[in-house]
Parts: sequence; structure tokens; C-alpha cells
Amino acid sequence: MEHLNTENMIYILFICITIPLILSVPLIQKASRDIMVCLIVGIFAALFISEVNGIFLKLFHEDVLFVTTTITPVTEEIIKALPVIAFAFLFSENRAKLLSISFALGVGFALFENTFILIENVQYISLGWAAIRGFSSALMHGVCTAAVGYGMSYVRIKRKLSIPGTFALLITAIMYHGIFNMMVQAENMKNYGFLLPAATYIPFLIYLLVQRNKVARQKLAQEQTE
Repeated sequence: MEHLNTENMIYILFICITIPLILSVPLIQKASRDIMVCLIVGIFAALFISEVNGIFLKLFHEDVLFVTTTITPVTEEIIKALPVIAFAFLFSENRAKLLSISFALGVGFALFENTFILIENVQYISLGWAAIRGFSSALMHGVCTAAVGYGMSYVRIKRKLSIPGTFALLITAIMYHGIFNMMVQAENMKNYGFLLPAATYIPFLIYLLVQRNKVARQKLAQEQTE
């Protein structure tokens, strides 16, 4: 098989994924449109950051371990967080809204990243690899961005916390991402690293479901008393 030019392939992949998604946006009902837009923004962010990370790799002589443990957590989390922060300050401070759009953005980022890695390393890929990527690095991207979005709902309503609060959220996401990258690249910690995103996601999901159930019960009780 002829060797694929990965430089061109990343743009081909980007065009193939984003054009159908962009064309579908006007047809989607308003309630779901923001989610789709953020998914697309996440894909754009992944393409942009691939170029930025490529520059750093060249600067540090292709030292993948150093770049992925010290630089990419910073570049990726800042680029992913910027649209979420802008949305929080310009459009909405609603907690549920911020959580859903930020997670969608992180998932869009992870979707593009995983698909490109799949194409680039197709001869080494297995079903096990796909499952591990889905439940570890892909989920990690969603968790980090969702943490920023969820936190912004608190920061946004307290003006004194605007700058330090936003900075703290970014640092938290960067540290979490960096710890994950270090763990999955250390032989004796790799399995724990793969489990870290799920161990974060599942308790938070349970908390959210409990909260939603509590709100639904309160609403129902209020309707019955009226």
C-alpha cells in the first residue's frame, strides 16, 4: 500500500468530518444546535493544536515524552478552554448549559484526535486499543473541558473571582491532563492512568443524576401544591 502523506491526511480528514457536521447545523433544532456547534469547534481546536504541538516537537528534537508531559497539556487545555470561557462571559452562566457545551467541545477534540491517530497507525490498531482510547484519553479531554465549563458557572457570577477563578480552572485542567499523560507513559502506572478519567467521570455523573432527580422531585412537589 502506498504510504499516506500524513500532512495532507489530517486536512483531508478534517474536511471529511466537518463539512457534513457544518451543513447539518441549520437543520438541527435550537436546543441541540449549541452542542453540535461546540462539537465542531472542538474539531477545529484539535486541528489547530496539532500544528502548534508539531512546532514544539520540532523545537525539542521530536522528544515526544517531554513534549506530551510538559507542553501539550498546557497548549491543549488552553485552546479547548478559550471558547468555553468566552461563552460563559458573553452568552450564558447557566451551569447545565456550560457543562453540556464544554463536554461536547472536549469530545469533538478527542474524536478528531483519535481518528487521526487511528489512520496514522492503522497497522497497529486493535479493538482493545479503541476501547482504551475511548475510555481513557478521549474521556480525559471531555472531563478536563467539562471541569472548566462547570467551574465557570461559579466563577462567572462572582466578579472578584473572574480572573483568579478562571486561572485556577485552567491550571486544574492542565495538571489533570499532565498527570494523565505521565501515568499512561510510565510502565508501572499505565493501567492506573487508563482508569483515571473513568474514575473521575463516574462519580461526577452519579452526582449529576442525583441532583437532577432531586430537582425533578422538587418541581413535581411544587406542581402538586399549586
